[in-house]
Amino acid sequence: MLLNFIYLSIVVFYSLSILGFFIDFIQNNQRVNRIAFWLLSIVWVLQLLFLIVRTMEYNRLPLMTIFEGMFLYSWIVVTLSLIINKFYKKDFLIFFVNLIGFGIMTISIFAPTGDVSPRLTELLILELLVIHVTLLLLSYGTFTLSFAFSMLYFIQNNMLKRKRWGKRIKRIGNLSTLGQLSYIFTLIGFPLMLLGIILGVIWAWVKFGMVPWFDVKVLSSFLVLFMYGLFLFQWVVKKKRGYSLALLNIAAFLVLLINYFLSTSFSNFHIW
Repeated sequence: MLLNFIYLSIVVFYSLSILGFFIDFIQNNQRVNRIAFWLLSIVWVLQLLFLIVRTMEYNRLPLMTIFEGMFLYSWIVVTLSLIINKFYKKDFLIFFVNLIGFGIMTISIFAPTGDVSPRLTELLILELLVIHVTLLLLSYGTFTLSFAFSMLYFIQNNMLKRKRWGKRIKRIGNLSTLGQLSYIFTLIGFPLMLLGIILGVIWAWVKFGMVPWFDVKVLSSFLVLFMYGLFLFQWVVKKKRGYSLALLNIAAFLVLLINYFLSTSFSNFHIW
C-alpha cells in the first residue's frame, strides 16, 4: 500500500516537472523552470524512498525484475540530470533527458512488479551478477545523457543552418561544448558497459559452464559496445568532430534501447 502511494506520487510530481520544463522550453520562463527543478528534486527523493522501502519489503536489492530495472534506470537518469544541472545549467538537457526517464518509468508500470521466482532468487544472490546489472544500468544512464547532448547538437546544428537566431540558440549552448559533453559521457559509459558485459560473461561461465554467445541480447550488447567504441575511435584517434558523430551517437543509443528491451521478447537467456 505504501509503495503504491509513493509510486503514484512519483508519477504525479514527475509529470508536473516535465510539464514545467516543457513550458520553459516554449516560453523561456525561468520561474517555471525553477519550480520544475524542485519538483524533479522531490521526484528523486521519492524514487530513493521507493527503492529503500522495496529493499526492506523484499529483503534484497531492488534490481532483480524488469520493473525494478526500469525504475532504477529512471532514478539514475534523474540523479545524473540533477548533477549536470548543478554544474552546467543545461535546461533543455534536463527536459530531454527526463522525457526519456519518465518514458522508461511509465513503461515499467506494465512490467511484472512482484518478487522473483525461487530459482531466479538463488541465481541473483550472487554478488557478481548484482554488480553486472548495476554497472550496465549506470552505463545506460550515462549513455542517456550522452544521447541528450547529441540530440541538442542535432537541433542546434539544424537551427544554425536555417538561420533561426534567437534566445533558444543561446540556451541550447554552442556546438563545441555539446559535442565535448557528449564525448565525455560516452567515455564514462563505455568502460562501465564493458566491465558489466565481462562480469556477465564470467558469471555465466561460473554458474552454467557456458556462455550464450548467440543469445540475441548478448549479440546486441556487443553491437552496442561496438558502436560506442566506434564513436570513441572516431573522436580520439581520427580526431573527427561534428554532425556525423552526433548522428552516430544517436543511432548507438537507439540500438541500446532496442537491446534493453530484448530481454522481455526475444532473449532465451536473459529472462527476468
